[in-house]
Amino acid sequence: MRVSRLMLVTLRDDPSEAEIPSHKLLLRAGYIRRVASGIYAYLPLMWRVLQKVSRVVREEMDGTGALETLLPQLQPAELWQRSGRWAGYTAGEGIMFHLEDRQGRELGLGPTHEEVITYLATDLLRSYRQLPVNLYQIQSKFRDEIRPRFGLMRGREFIMKDAYSFHANEESLRQTYAAMDGAYRRIFARCGLRAVAVEADSGAIGGSASQEFMVTAEAGEDLILASSDGTYAANQERAVSLAADPISLPSGPRAGGEGEPFATPGQSSIEDLCAGHGIEPCQTVKVLMLLARFEDQSAQPLLVSLRGDQQLNEVKLANAVTARCSAEHGALLDIAPITKEAAASEGLLPLPFGFMGPHLADGLLSNSGHWTKHFLRLADRTAAELSSFVCGANSTDNHLVGAAWGSLCPCPESLDLRAAQPGDRCQHDPSQQLQASRGIEVGHIFQLGRKYSEALEARFTNEAGSEEALWMGCYGIGVSRLAQAAVEQHHDGNGICWPVSIAPFEVIVVAANWAEAEQSGLAEQLYLRLQEAGVDVLLDDRSERAGVKFKDADLIGIPWRVVVGRGAADGLVELVERSSCSKRDLPAIELLETLLPCLASQRLGLPA
Repeated sequence: MRVSRLMLVTLRDDPSEAEIPSHKLLLRAGYIRRVASGIYAYLPLMWRVLQKVSRVVREEMDGTGALETLLPQLQPAELWQRSGRWAGYTAGEGIMFHLEDRQGRELGLGPTHEEVITYLATDLLRSYRQLPVNLYQIQSKFRDEIRPRFGLMRGREFIMKDAYSFHANEESLRQTYAAMDGAYRRIFARCGLRAVAVEADSGAIGGSASQEFMVTAEAGEDLILASSDGTYAANQERAVSLAADPISLPSGPRAGGEGEPFATPGQSSIEDLCAGHGIEPCQTVKVLMLLARFEDQSAQPLLVSLRGDQQLNEVKLANAVTARCSAEHGALLDIAPITKEAAASEGLLPLPFGFMGPHLADGLLSNSGHWTKHFLRLADRTAAELSSFVCGANSTDNHLVGAAWGSLCPCPESLDLRAAQPGDRCQHDPSQQLQASRGIEVGHIFQLGRKYSEALEARFTNEAGSEEALWMGCYGIGVSRLAQAAVEQHHDGNGICWPVSIAPFEVIVVAANWAEAEQSGLAEQLYLRLQEAGVDVLLDDRSERAGVKFKDADLIGIPWRVVVGRGAADGLVELVERSSCSKRDLPAIELLETLLPCLASQRLGLPA
């Protein structure tokens, strides 16, 4: 390929829309262009990168025995309604683009394909003799992101590889899950990425176990918490830890454990309360009043108790509420704080916001017009384990000191609702602390179990001749996100430094002065020799100044540059490695024997 035919348009300044280095560089180097919010065109350079990433993915997936297929992007709502996810994906998170056809039938643009593939399995997989089966595809997916950002990192249309496996038993599922884990690690290594596997929440996909693969980068949206010994790593949504031990309240008369009232005028926050009275946050219980909305239009008020020095993990709370309510009320749509305005609209009496205690009575909800008339009461274990604490008195400008569970009110159901934090002690070894890093999620694998097969009645005949539901797994890689994550991990002040295995071209040949016959002639010869040797090579045949060509070569990030300059008359060229910026002069006739071994190792994701 010649640069003159590449439609290469580079920018010298960072686009105003871009926030992180990889987004800026992909725009500046002519890889992508924004069409609308969260919607990007893949220009020729980017498409070559995506094809190479896809090739690596295909080779590793095929190596596990998986079969490639292609599923429809338009999906009928009926399948999603049967799995119970339609309301959550449309009215809840609202991430699914959905529409009606001319007959009034509801359809969705697929963000994922569990329902479709399970529906097909009901017809195609009828006997244990056909199992296990693993099908995968590489195609565009769609998510109606509330806030598209960071280019291809969080877009509304993106390229994904998703695979779905079917099994006769759980052990077979675990074996394929392990095989996919190994394949994913090889994919990321071959693509030149430093990736870490972490425990993850299964989210709306569901399942008994899941694992994310994170590319470590400062611009990552996810917080990874890991132990220094390398035996534990998790996304903060899933992470568990040991909180610091609380400081006991001073002993004294406390009204029999019901707590002694004391005035706290205007001290509605934990910070103000503690500063005003010499109390430690870990000696307090803070109470959050929230509202959970469900698919059947019901609304369940929640009263959640946390130790004052802890923060709520919203994902853990959503999982807890789903487990307790969704069987009766359908999909959980959202959980949000109850505001004064929302309470007033329900006809409730003025509530003591900022001064609520865990003993807030259900009777306050008796006049509610639409909400369930009792609280679902939950407590994080750190709050439940306090023997004596400070809490709100359920009257404005007043708190209680010395309150105790049992005397003040029954202790709510206790479970892990707190967000693990950097510096917390590790559960597996309390002598170690969790350390934080940022990561970009590029892959996620799940053991789905029988969630979808039971919902869509995908059954097979087992060895005993009876029918049972299929066991399932699913496995995703963000192909377009992976490509941008590689840029986030591999760049410098001059531009992109692509790993050879996924670079749009492996080598660029630059004639410093194309108008000089000896330079352009030798550049053409080397270009042809490299092509004949199977090298993916780009020839800069433009009549631009040498400095412009060198800056563009650095910006677009081709791993190796061959410069044909004044030494052309003597048969000499300069070989430059982009990542290390190392340079060496050598005879042109020695170029291939020097360069080809380096490329051979780097194509496998190995250092030169």
